[in-house]
Amino acid sequence: MTASMKSKLIVALDVDSFEQAAALVERLGDSVETYKVGSQLFTRVGPKMVEFLHARGHRCFLDLKFHDIPNTVAKAVESATALRVAMLTVHTIGGADMLRAAASVPQHPLLLGVTVLTSIGGDVAEEVVRRAKLAADCGLEGVVASPHEIKLIRQAVGDKITIVTPGIRPAWAAAGDQKRMMTPAEAVAAGASYIVVGRPILAAPDPIQAAQRVIAEMANG
Repeated sequence: MTASMKSKLIVALDVDSFEQAAALVERLGDSVETYKVGSQLFTRVGPKMVEFLHARGHRCFLDLKFHDIPNTVAKAVESATALRVAMLTVHTIGGADMLRAAASVPQHPLLLGVTVLTSIGGDVAEEVVRRAKLAADCGLEGVVASPHEIKLIRQAVGDKITIVTPGIRPAWAAAGDQKRMMTPAEAVAAGASYIVVGRPILAAPDPIQAAQRVIAEMANG
């Protein structure tokens, strides 16, 4: 069970330099399979980080939340496809034409529509479900949503869609700026395909131990 849970963990490399990110990846070794590269790191170092992850045998989730006119987003997805990333985000707020343009790119990575950011509080469930249905209708394979909306998305869209879930905080970690949170065990029990964890692992005195604790928590879910 624990081995299968490891594949569900995505560690967010939300750091300021290639050196910091590379050191973390080297330290974590084979305890983590997939890493998220977002706008903070990609803006500083670009594809170099993606290439480094591939060279070390890891998968890359490129989280840049593309949102632009349809042709521009399609070209951006083409570029990400050429980088051989495993997962890629576009923002559902861009609308149906943009999402269809992204999904039309041949052999694209697992394409995920961002619904509503987990830093936004309040009652957003209806909007999250609406955007998830839009993403599925436009040909995307998955969505990014908080763990609180997983069951509603499954009811509306079905079990085949991939749900990547940020807003994860282990019971032993601080909440930070996240609002709609769950523990790793709760998120997996709710039906998350993958969970994204950053600071609880990156800032831990022993990142390997922290990653192993998260994986163990998922197994208990």
